[in-house]
Amino acid sequence: MAAESADWIERFLHHLQTERRLSANTVKHYRRDLLECWAWCQDNDVSSWQQLDTRQVRHYAAQAHRRGLSGRSIQRRLSALRSFFNYLLREQAATTNPGLDVHAPRTERHLPDTLNVDDVTQLVGVTDREPLTLRDIAMLELLYSSGLRLGELVSLDTGDIDYNEQVVRVTGKGAKTRVVPVGAKAVRALQDWLAVRTAAADEAAIFTGRSGRRLSARAVQQRVKQRARKRGIPGDLHPHTLRHSFASHLLESSGDLRAVQELLGHADISTTQIYTHLDFQHLAQVYDTAHPRARKRKQD
Repeated sequence: MAAESADWIERFLHHLQTERRLSANTVKHYRRDLLECWAWCQDNDVSSWQQLDTRQVRHYAAQAHRRGLSGRSIQRRLSALRSFFNYLLREQAATTNPGLDVHAPRTERHLPDTLNVDDVTQLVGVTDREPLTLRDIAMLELLYSSGLRLGELVSLDTGDIDYNEQVVRVTGKGAKTRVVPVGAKAVRALQDWLAVRTAAADEAAIFTGRSGRRLSARAVQQRVKQRARKRGIPGDLHPHTLRHSFASHLLESSGDLRAVQELLGHADISTTQIYTHLDFQHLAQVYDTAHPRARKRKQD
């Protein structure tokens, strides 16, 4: 029975890869979450997925919370379990979905870190014409210009950018494709890099390392942090910070939440709404600084 239950996990993962075309990284997370849930089942005398009921799923979530797991992590596990049972229902291997009415505890939502415009300008300033410098600047300009995820950046091929139309074709989460504008400065930075990029073993990749092969996500993270330290940018800069900065600055200037949602490739606008909080923070700071009635004067 245990072998059969584990086999259903493998069938579901195959379904995610072949039918839903999810990324290898996403499938890996599903595997981890479902195997952890199955281990819990075995420890709690649940011998098959068909035996798992809503009460037990609530107990599973509560136990994870007591161990200190965040509400967000518990929600991810529950989401994986619900998706898995939807698949079992489709395959007639289950009659109910025990995770439907179970919710993770709420946790405080932290606002993402962003750079101000001056910091971005400082970060991408050209200091020399060394090939790796030009490559790093091109990566940074593209991350900020088009709001790309790190995984989207490293998977780009040379044919994904249309320099005449100044757009980039991106394959995001769930293998969904979107077309995003590329700013004039990012276009110039990319052209500067491609002019000095050597013939690569992985010729399709835009961003390559010294070996000529496609740059890994970890390598990009390290180069971004190094660049930030050299340019005097405070904090531990992550490539995703430039995506957050892109969204925040665009929303602040345009106020068009739907447009920002499309550009970021968010399936749900509630994900994009975090940037309205960032925008309000900025407005509140301006208000406190400028409005004569915003703060009490020291002499009052």
